[in-house]
Amino acid sequence: MAVIEVLNSSGERVSEIDLSDSVFNVPVKASVLHGVVTMQLAARRAGSASVKRRSDVSGSTRKLYRQKGTGRARKGDIKSPLLRGGGVIFGPDPRSYAYKMPKKVRKLALKMALSSKYQDNSLLVMNKIELDQIKTKDFVEIVKALKVKNALIVTDAADEKLNLSSRNVQNVKIMRSEGLNVYDILKYENLILLEPSIKQIEGRLLS
Repeated sequence: MAVIEVLNSSGERVSEIDLSDSVFNVPVKASVLHGVVTMQLAARRAGSASVKRRSDVSGSTRKLYRQKGTGRARKGDIKSPLLRGGGVIFGPDPRSYAYKMPKKVRKLALKMALSSKYQDNSLLVMNKIELDQIKTKDFVEIVKALKVKNALIVTDAADEKLNLSSRNVQNVKIMRSEGLNVYDILKYENLILLEPSIKQIEGRLLS
């Protein structure tokens, strides 16, 4: 079992906790992480690019001039793709870029992301974060005590005071354990887990 110190809001060691090797200490493969991150980013793409086809452009359907005898090219109505303001040929339509990878691969990638933070000594565990009021200054003091500038903080339950106090702090994100994902873990330099959230994460990945 991997052992890590548990810190309080002042950055002082208060205890130790055992982490499951099956979750926090597995071999890391960059190819697996890359595949899952690419999947996540693809799912976030809007896919809303669209053009107006010939039938979507407003205008008369009258033939501009007769077919023969003018010496000019044969043209139809004013909505022709060959004319300025006409419909677009082969343009994009709204689509979804999302695709799925096997559930086992996604779960393995999450374990690898957590393991990479533990192996790089970028994983911190806190017993709790309690704020008496919604105040950004109080939250910033806690972050300074932990000596981190860029971190993802994972909580076990919703905390309105914590969420509102941290929302204006750059390079810090609060997330519940249910939403924990590979992209956000790798995006931030440090990963801070509240002690109660560890059981939730291990229960999710070992089931």
